[in-house]
Amino acid sequence: MLENQQRYQRIADSLQISANQVEATATLLAEGASVPFISRYRKEVTGSLDELQISIIRDQRLKLAELDKRRQSIMDMLLTRDILTDGLRAALLGAETMTTLEDIYLPFKQKRKTRAMAAREKGLEPLARAIFEGQDESLDVSAFLHPEAGVNSEDVALAGARDVMAEWVNEDPAVRSLLRRSFAEKALIRSEVVKTMEETGAKFRDYFDWREEARKAPGHRLLALFRGEAEDVLRLSVRPDNELALALLNSHYLFRGKYRDQLRLAVEDSYKRLLAPSLEKELRGSLKERADREAIRVFSDNLRELLLAPPLGQKRIMALDPGFRTGAKLVCLNEQGVLLHYTTIYPTHGGPKKEEAATIVRDLCRVHRVQAIAVGNGTAGRETEEFIRGLDLKGTIIITQVNESGASIYSASEVARREFPDHDVTVRGAVSIGRRLQDPLAELVKLDPKSIGVGQYQHDVNQAELKKGLEELVMTCVNSVGVEVNSASPELLACVSGLGPVLAANIIAYRDEHGPFPTREELLKVPRLGAKAFEQCAGFLRIHGAKNPLDNSAVHPERYDTVVKMAKDLDCVVADLINRKELRDSIDLKRYVSGQLGLPTLQDIMGELARPGRDPRREFTSFTFDKRVSAIGDLAAEMRLPGIVTNVTRFGAFIDVGVHQDGLAHISELADRYVRDPAEVVKVGQHVTVRVLEVDLKRKRISLSLRGL
Repeated sequence: MLENQQRYQRIADSLQISANQVEATATLLAEGASVPFISRYRKEVTGSLDELQISIIRDQRLKLAELDKRRQSIMDMLLTRDILTDGLRAALLGAETMTTLEDIYLPFKQKRKTRAMAAREKGLEPLARAIFEGQDESLDVSAFLHPEAGVNSEDVALAGARDVMAEWVNEDPAVRSLLRRSFAEKALIRSEVVKTMEETGAKFRDYFDWREEARKAPGHRLLALFRGEAEDVLRLSVRPDNELALALLNSHYLFRGKYRDQLRLAVEDSYKRLLAPSLEKELRGSLKERADREAIRVFSDNLRELLLAPPLGQKRIMALDPGFRTGAKLVCLNEQGVLLHYTTIYPTHGGPKKEEAATIVRDLCRVHRVQAIAVGNGTAGRETEEFIRGLDLKGTIIITQVNESGASIYSASEVARREFPDHDVTVRGAVSIGRRLQDPLAELVKLDPKSIGVGQYQHDVNQAELKKGLEELVMTCVNSVGVEVNSASPELLACVSGLGPVLAANIIAYRDEHGPFPTREELLKVPRLGAKAFEQCAGFLRIHGAKNPLDNSAVHPERYDTVVKMAKDLDCVVADLINRKELRDSIDLKRYVSGQLGLPTLQDIMGELARPGRDPRREFTSFTFDKRVSAIGDLAAEMRLPGIVTNVTRFGAFIDVGVHQDGLAHISELADRYVRDPAEVVKVGQHVTVRVLEVDLKRKRISLSLRGL
């Protein structure tokens, strides 16, 4: 087994940090600390590791633990069968990867009956051994004939010996390691169309005759190829050229003796029948894992931009979920997102209905003192937005479109039914649109992240890994922003470090019974929220208007005494430190360094005192599409248009220009320079100006460019 210190050193080497940092982080994780908590409040302990490094340490520790568990399982099985020699034990203990471990175990693995087993039962293993070792100059093959066992000719005997030798070749760890490197470095991924699927599989047309180095294939292309194969449209092969692989394999053996050609045939058979299929399956698995990681990273990056999109804040909102035939569902919300009014208007029907819709909107804006109007960007979104903009609304009212992706899923969810048991899905959907304008993060956490629709081949990747990655991202985003404990939904609170659904529900129940929390310390009265949970969550929860201003900051309660001491040393109160920069500037932080408190945390405290409870998200800016276009037919080449990035993939960015069909800016059209990764140039939700390159009305495809703008 790997000792803990060896594990820590291996992880440290991979991250280029010290083993002490890894050990300290591992200890905190073992004690139940969350990644966001460790990253923000234990910088002195970890040497200021960030969330990504801490997550890698956590995941690598789990992988090494799985390796040890598998190692022990193998040793136990071999011990039970009384075949665990000292040499084999040493080899197993020395294996540093799961692949190496399985290669060592392969010859001893119990399997279904193989051709080699059948040959051994016929007494042909000694014949195979003599040929394999080149000790066959005086060999008499006829001595191995056993007609009663079906070995009635020398050809049959030699064929059986080849089967045994082929299995030896296949189970040789050195051979597998040699060929594995060749597969990783030299394999070509080839695809061809299944002849009967040329018409129905047209979406895979680009891959009907495809050839590419597997190690260079981008993740999105691998996932497309694997999907084409799964749908029986494509046939795939992922191997090096046979001649190259066989030459490498043959170089490993000494072909000598009278029957060396039999060994050569056995090696070739082993490669084609056993090694190549096994190593191709292994390579496919590693390529799929790589493609999955890339796709999950792309999805996560896009989702992060949506979750951390600029909030409008606590404004009185009118929200519309547009539609042509069924009209627009209209709701009015107060500053906290509470539903005040709902109705249906028909702004796209013309005549009296349109006039009635105008009157309703004007009256509701006046009655509910509406400060902003959110229009969903789905069907009839542009038309409804133009209708609203055409009204003579009194005062300065922000009018903007809101991405409604996933709103329909929320409206039919258990969360929505619990929030609005007396309203149908149309009202719930409109409420969700309005709340997204107020605070995208608080509303989007109520959705399954996969339903938001900013992924790349999201249904093809490992769903457990996708779920884990997206849930961690949501938690990271929520904790980076902070949560107002007295107004947060149970879904938002559940994402806070140290809480989860049960404690979140308990906090809501306590809040409903006792009223708003006056202090963070009051959280300790919540059932089942003990000292450990409080330590983990308190710094991420905010209490606006609290008597202690630190309760509305990211300063952890465990550091309140330090801030009080700073104020006392300056003969002032904590509120003075927050309000007066000259007082903060006069503090010598080195005076407050102790064994448990260092400059990194002290500097964070000073940052919080400068801007208590600061929101890391960007300021909200309104956006308007070009009035000249509202349908794809309105577009023409060389038009310059404003757009919003809706999805970023490895091959480019999809951009909404207001025509109900996103256009694609290929990676080569994103900048006047070489772009390795589109995420370097554009982000989901970013406002951009694009140039129309081409419009394909038949296929509903729009090609866009950001070059030269």
